[in-house]
Amino acid sequence: MYALAQNFQLPLRQLRKAPGFTLTVVLVLALGIGATTAIFSLVEGVLLRPLPFKDARRLVLAGDHLAGGPGISMTAREIGTYTNASSAFSSVGGYASATYEFSGAAIPEEINAARLTAGVLPTLGVQPILGRVFTAQEEDAHQPLAVISYALWLNRYQSNPLVLGTSIVLDRRVYTIIGVMPRGFEFPLETGHLDQAQLWVPMSLTSDELSEPHAGFWGYQMVARLKDGVTVEQASQDADRVARQVMRNFPVAMSAIHIQGDVTPLLEHAVADVRPLLHTLLFAVAVVLLLACINVAGLLLVRAIRRRRECAVRLALGAGFAAIIRESVCEGLLLSFAGGLLGLGFAAISIRTAVHLLPESMPRIDSISMDGSVVTFALLLAVATGVLCSLAPAFAALRTNLTESLKEGGKIGTGTASHSWLRSALVVFEIAIALLLLTISGAFLRSFQKMRAVDPGFGPDHVLVAGYQLPLQQYPSDVSADTFNHAVVDRLAGKPGVVAVGITDLLPATGAARGAAYTIEDVPAERWRLQFAMLSTTYGDYFHAMSIPLIDGRFFSLEDHSNAPLVVIVNQSMARASWPGQRAIGKRIHVGNPQKGLPWATVVGVVADTTIGERDEPSTDQWYAPAQQPATLYGQATSGLLTRAAGGYIALRSALPPEQMTEVLRATVAEIDPLLALQQVQPMNDVISSVEAPRRFNTDLVTAFAAVALLLAITGIYAVVTFSVSLRAQEIAIRMALGARRTAIARLVFISGAKLALLGCGCGLAGSLAVSRLVKSFLFNVSATDPLVYGSAALAMIVMTLLASALPATRAASADPIDALRSI
Repeated sequence: MYALAQNFQLPLRQLRKAPGFTLTVVLVLALGIGATTAIFSLVEGVLLRPLPFKDARRLVLAGDHLAGGPGISMTAREIGTYTNASSAFSSVGGYASATYEFSGAAIPEEINAARLTAGVLPTLGVQPILGRVFTAQEEDAHQPLAVISYALWLNRYQSNPLVLGTSIVLDRRVYTIIGVMPRGFEFPLETGHLDQAQLWVPMSLTSDELSEPHAGFWGYQMVARLKDGVTVEQASQDADRVARQVMRNFPVAMSAIHIQGDVTPLLEHAVADVRPLLHTLLFAVAVVLLLACINVAGLLLVRAIRRRRECAVRLALGAGFAAIIRESVCEGLLLSFAGGLLGLGFAAISIRTAVHLLPESMPRIDSISMDGSVVTFALLLAVATGVLCSLAPAFAALRTNLTESLKEGGKIGTGTASHSWLRSALVVFEIAIALLLLTISGAFLRSFQKMRAVDPGFGPDHVLVAGYQLPLQQYPSDVSADTFNHAVVDRLAGKPGVVAVGITDLLPATGAARGAAYTIEDVPAERWRLQFAMLSTTYGDYFHAMSIPLIDGRFFSLEDHSNAPLVVIVNQSMARASWPGQRAIGKRIHVGNPQKGLPWATVVGVVADTTIGERDEPSTDQWYAPAQQPATLYGQATSGLLTRAAGGYIALRSALPPEQMTEVLRATVAEIDPLLALQQVQPMNDVISSVEAPRRFNTDLVTAFAAVALLLAITGIYAVVTFSVSLRAQEIAIRMALGARRTAIARLVFISGAKLALLGCGCGLAGSLAVSRLVKSFLFNVSATDPLVYGSAALAMIVMTLLASALPATRAASADPIDALRSI
């Protein structure tokens, strides 16, 4: 142990003598190690850390692929079928996300929740910290029970241990709290904070949900635990067997629908959308760390060359090369450990900040933290960085020529030609790596710019939106829901500053989607194929409120009431796909397959395509029906009773800024129903911004990495070029003494820098081509090898290299040759 400490004493004394050098190296390493540790914490928390459930590797999501689609879901009837017929699972549970009106506070609010069958929580293997969970008997008896989250218990009930048995009012029905889940428990695994469930209630499927008309609603999911020894592939085969059994029991009206059973690991389902992004960010920050290491290696190499006479004296006095190399490694470890400790502080601050800045699409945000594995990673990274950065000075020590070094006396000399290629190689690597990140950043920026330039198909300016859900007990029928919606539209339309008001159940740019199968008139039944289009119902002057352009025909009017002929409006994509080369006006379609028997509706208008999610998503077939004509969805024989709570989005276009209309909207709704909670009352531009936040976050982060890489590269290039010029001081003095002009001397330095820049750009462009596949999936309407991006990045890198060479070139040209010659 004493011998080990002795190895660090001399490097520590040497570093104390050069505080400026030491501080520079430590800061560069802290930046690289800290940034890498922060991104690793994201990867570890989201991708690598097991789910907080018992034996989480055996948890899977089971269900159907409908018509070959990518998502896994199931119907209410299938929950019982899978429970009884599957043989690959030791336990299963069905669930569905829900929102409830949470009453009791001064202002009613919407709360995210989940309906669970009694098997879900035992399948997850999680017990409440207070109380208990509901049983199958209580679920079957439709008992109004609730298990609340730790956050709700903390914030609403101040961690009161007597909360058990108290009442909570959800959708104006009294529920009894019977349990509190542990801190950090999250299920379903929704993305971000806004959609996390705050309480869980029994599924208690109703007779309507299990009825034949509801058999085509794939709105439920199932979590299952694999039996010991059963693989995911075997479970998928078993699920497909159950799906075929389900199809045999389909009603006649669904006989044309084909489903395929499947199983996917629960963790993979939760992180599938963000895995490529996190891999890309990890690659980008690793490039920044590599650049920091090269930068530090260059600085250590310059220092080693300046100290080569000292090294030669020690070698001449009997010191071995192993001792010199050991000292170099110890020096690198001291610097990297200091940089690692500082980097840990930087990473901790970055993680705390990032949790609040991450887009809502990031799952498992609560799992991101500075835990033991992250700290261990940072320390191991510091060791690896220290060894890596020591290689360059160690190599310089091995190449030391004793005779030459001792002859040079106290001068730096020009006898370091054997190391010049290493210095040049480091500069070339720095330029190449910085250019690699510049091209990626440029592609992201160009892609984001092109996405923002896409017309969303509606006018978001001066539009205020608000979501709501009507409690089923107070609004049990179409008539009661229609009465409320018409009252909202009529009262808001009469308010000062209001231009148009409408209500829809599918708001553009939110990512929400509700597909409905449809049948086109005059298409033979044998040629019918299952296809979906987004179906939206509207009230009031919705199209004017959202400023959706009319391409052909007309909008809905007051004449399109329940007793009038059924009408629909389609978007351009659906019109082209359904009636290619024909005019869509006057054509007829109906919901469902040909056996469904629903009434025909006539197309009376064609409107522009509107974005369902982000603007870079392809256009989706969409059609609209007036809410006053429920027969379009349910047929003429509908009872008018609702099986699910009605709800939607109010869209208000005003002549004033939308923020000024918030209180008007809230007050108007409160006049109609004082207890109704409104959710996410915000300008439509804010809705679009939240949907685009993931792409904006990706772009900003990659751009920040590129900026850091460029700064590190410029710093490293400046240091190496300055040192190279100092080594050639005597050569430059001789040139000037022989008549060379100062401009020629400056040009000499610039040419040297330009050669390195061109070589580095060549290597960087080759590297950019090699990693183009990595970023291709994140780009919109931009090639991963876009010539404009590559050319601009290369030009910027050459200019920056020349700027980094400008000060050394100026100093070289302004040096006094007499002073330099006297030192010969």
